[in-house]
Amino acid sequence: MKRLLFLLLSLLPVSATYAQADFCHIKNTSFKDGERLLFKVYYNMSPLWIHAGNAVFSVASETLDKRKVFHISGVGKTASSYEWFYKVNDKYETFLDEETLAPQRFIRNVNEGGFKIYNYVNFNHKAGKAVSTNGVFDVPKCTQDVLSAIYFARNIDYNKYKPGDKIPFKMFLDDQLYELYIRYVGKEVIETKYGKFNAIKITPLLIEGTIFKGGEKMAVWVSDDANHIPLRVSSPILIGSIKVDMMEYDNLRNPLTALIKKK
Repeated sequence: MKRLLFLLLSLLPVSATYAQADFCHIKNTSFKDGERLLFKVYYNMSPLWIHAGNAVFSVASETLDKRKVFHISGVGKTASSYEWFYKVNDKYETFLDEETLAPQRFIRNVNEGGFKIYNYVNFNHKAGKAVSTNGVFDVPKCTQDVLSAIYFARNIDYNKYKPGDKIPFKMFLDDQLYELYIRYVGKEVIETKYGKFNAIKITPLLIEGTIFKGGEKMAVWVSDDANHIPLRVSSPILIGSIKVDMMEYDNLRNPLTALIKKK
């Protein structure tokens, strides 16, 4: 399953009142050191859903350049039964300032069927620069990377939005700056392979690529509690569709009160 982890990372993350401010200097209330989330990725091009891979996200408190940071990593791999078809071994890392949640460093290290990408980015937010493996680029304030955006979005107060509102943000990926947004859809009760939850539904604007068309065809449900952990992602792709479910969690910052019933 090509670009397994990038599928999940692209899932997550206009109201004129709140606009870009929600992605600037937000206070972290949703995650902590030691959190770990396991997701299973399912692929479908028939009535059957096939377990195609796994993704694990973890958080650790560290020090980077004398600054306290959250070192967040996302690792995605194809299921062993699918490695013969297309082997994926992807790792994304971001280092977030613990006070502002602004990314200080981003590392993308992927190997997808022998196709390898390595990109290392240092952010200098004061100077408005991103220094990557390939050069120096101008970036505006509050720019996120693809992994930091997920954890920043987990701290958005969705209660202050109305269904249909857009929450814009800027993301730097592969030496390009993207103007994106998350659309708040509303609140729903959803049943996943883990259980039944009260959830918040959002639809992110996707970057057009080899698997997804651009637009808002992907739906993401996060827990309707203080954690805002992703519970399910569902999206059509060029051939078939995918579904991603949270299956395990450890060391959440807050009680998982959104869980109604575990399967």
